[in-house]
This record gives sequence, structure tokens and C-alpha cells, in this order.
Amino acid sequence: MSSRAKDSAVEAQPLIAVRNVRASSRWYAELLQADPLSEHPHRDIYDRISCAGKLLLQLHAWDEEDHPNLVDAQAAPPGHGVLLWFQVTGFDAAVERARRLGAEVIEEPHVNPAPRHREMWLRDCDGYVVVLASPDGEQLMDSER
Repeated sequence: MSSRAKDSAVEAQPLIAVRNVRASSRWYAELLQADPLSEHPHRDIYDRISCAGKLLLQLHAWDEEDHPNLVDAQAAPPGHGVLLWFQVTGFDAAVERARRLGAEVIEEPHVNPAPRHREMWLRDCDGYVVVLASPDGEQLMDSER
């Protein structure tokens, strides 16, 4: 292990711009069985989704507070080139929650042979691509059985 790895830790804390923070917060909280921030006065502009105390995703309203790159929702397709990827231990239950939410399914559940896990690709209510994935190695290849 390099000395740099011992001296610092990095955790991704993605933030996406959304049309309706409260609606997106409810959608992600249901899909991921996660917790939004408790009620606060800034909640129509910003929220955080966490699970077991670990931050998963931040949500920010378009065109609020003049933050760079969080203005002009019509400037580009939502998240072009970005996938919001979530590993879930209860993959089958997450798939059912996605279906109950009426999420647009891009790819039905399937096995990705490289990481040997299952994936489902869908769109959230703002058009971002969301991938639900079971843990790597969960699906053994036929030759390994």
C-alpha cells in the first residue's frame, strides 16, 4: 500500500441536479431503501440520500443558488455520459421496488459476465441512468459450479 493511500481516504459523494428535490428524494429513498435528510428549510433546494449513515447521493435543484454547472437544465441531456451505479445486496427486492416505482427500464435484469453479478438499468424521474447491481461475483459462471 502506498503512503498516500494510508494518509488519506476518499469517498465518492455524487451530486445531481433535479427538477423536484423532494420527489427525487422520495424516489431514491424508496428504490434504495435509504434515508433522506430530516426535514429542513433548505429541502426544496437540496437533499442527501444516505443508508446506514453512508452518503450515497446528493440532490440539488436546477437554477438555484447560482452554482456552476447546476444551471440551465435544457443545456444538455440529464447525466449524458454518467451512470448512477448502486450495488445492492437485495437485488431481487430492489428490482421489485423499481417496478413498483414505475421506473423506465432500459435493460431488464441480466448477468454481466465480467464482474459476475446481476444488473438492471433504468431511468429516474429526471432521466438519469441508474444501474442496480448485485455484489461482484454473486453469479458463478457455469464452469465454476
